[in-house]
Amino acid sequence: MKCAAHPGVETNLRCGKCGKPICPKCMVQTPVGARCPECARLYKLPTYRVSTIYYLRAIGTALGMALVTGVLWGVISQFLPFFFLNLLLGAGVGYVIGEVVSRAVNRKRGRGLAAVAGAGVAVSYLIALFFPLILPIGRFFSLPFGLFPILLALASVALGIFIAVTRLR
Repeated sequence: MKCAAHPGVETNLRCGKCGKPICPKCMVQTPVGARCPECARLYKLPTYRVSTIYYLRAIGTALGMALVTGVLWGVISQFLPFFFLNLLLGAGVGYVIGEVVSRAVNRKRGRGLAAVAGAGVAVSYLIALFFPLILPIGRFFSLPFGLFPILLALASVALGIFIAVTRLR
């Protein structure tokens, strides 16, 4: 018996669904046995099939939420300059951006959507960092100088990105 896709190859193997002869090169191993490529058709789950329109929705939502949360993060950091509060704010921003982006794309998931949400958290922190320069409302402006404030700021952004990414991965 010859393989249906490769007529020069002898085989004793048949597709478990349609019975077509297949060789080991053509065979696709599935949980229910060997199948030909046509019968095996492995598709992504609908949750992970993300079209361009969903990416555009995610980017728009992430940028909008980054603007809102960045301003709030900047205002809260300006009036409550408690260093460890920054960790809580980073985690909250990550959760909010991840959840809103998830709802905007109908709970779809994927690496691209997770990257969009993570970038939204980073943009939110940049807005929060430079917000007092744009609209000086507090007593004074200070960028996080020194090793400890910079490490704490990076840790809060990393925590926010981690939470946003895990919401969409």
